[in-house]
Amino acid sequence: MSNESKPHRGTIHVESAKILSHERFPGDQFVLRVAAPECAAKALPGSFVHLRTDPMLRMRRPLSIMRVSATEGWVDMLYKVVGEGTRLLSARQEGETLSMMGPIGKPFVAHPERPRALLLGGGVGIPPMVFLAEHLRRTGGFDPLVLMGSEVPFPFRARPSEIIVPGVPDGVIAAMPLMEDWNIASRLASLQGYPGVFEGYITDLARAWLKALSEEQRTQVEIFACGPHPMLAATAMLAREFSLPCQVSLEEFMACAVGGCAGCVVEVQEDNGPAMRRVCVDGPVFDASRVFV
Repeated sequence: MSNESKPHRGTIHVESAKILSHERFPGDQFVLRVAAPECAAKALPGSFVHLRTDPMLRMRRPLSIMRVSATEGWVDMLYKVVGEGTRLLSARQEGETLSMMGPIGKPFVAHPERPRALLLGGGVGIPPMVFLAEHLRRTGGFDPLVLMGSEVPFPFRARPSEIIVPGVPDGVIAAMPLMEDWNIASRLASLQGYPGVFEGYITDLARAWLKALSEEQRTQVEIFACGPHPMLAATAMLAREFSLPCQVSLEEFMACAVGGCAGCVVEVQEDNGPAMRRVCVDGPVFDASRVFV
């Protein structure tokens, strides 16, 4: 098979990524920063990496990229301990190195004709939304709203927002400090009763905001989402409800992450009928209307 049919060839790098910092947050969540200049230079919002979490484990683990610095050569990832691989990763210390493959996958693509970008991140689906928000800020011409949901404590200390967001219920003022620093509107949602956080699902908060827009304003909206499958299904329904384009980043178990094993395939509706597509290299970003039908 020719390389033209495998566009990811030549774009994925294997690096010995040195751990620069490894910060723990409540809920067994960690933010890992590694030195990986080749990955940092080419990563785009929606890209992920495949890490060897410990020399004892041959199977790598996929982690979404949260931030990069192409000039300084670092990559940030947020993860939650959910199994043996991430448990072993959580014990790795600053100064150690990890074998890392990346960047992998098709990224989100924002369209200038729809500058009101609505970004929805649930749980460990938050990192791609942070990456996308920063990318839109640097691109210019976009006015994003970032909504984040979590049923464990958020991996940052929320602070009251100074940015007014019409349609958001009174008292829902908790925001991600990084977004506030970037002058990007953000709000938080949870069922855990956290102060200043919307009590409900992230899609319900998004619906309230969309209803507050005029019809003309809604024609400028595009939705981007990453999170657990039920959240993405609800997001796809929300997009249909308001006739909005929507891109979702899928989370699937992966073995090779380079398209060889086909262990992460999902059914996607294409123009000529259903087809099986690999989340790792054909995605992880897909048109929501083609995945959730």
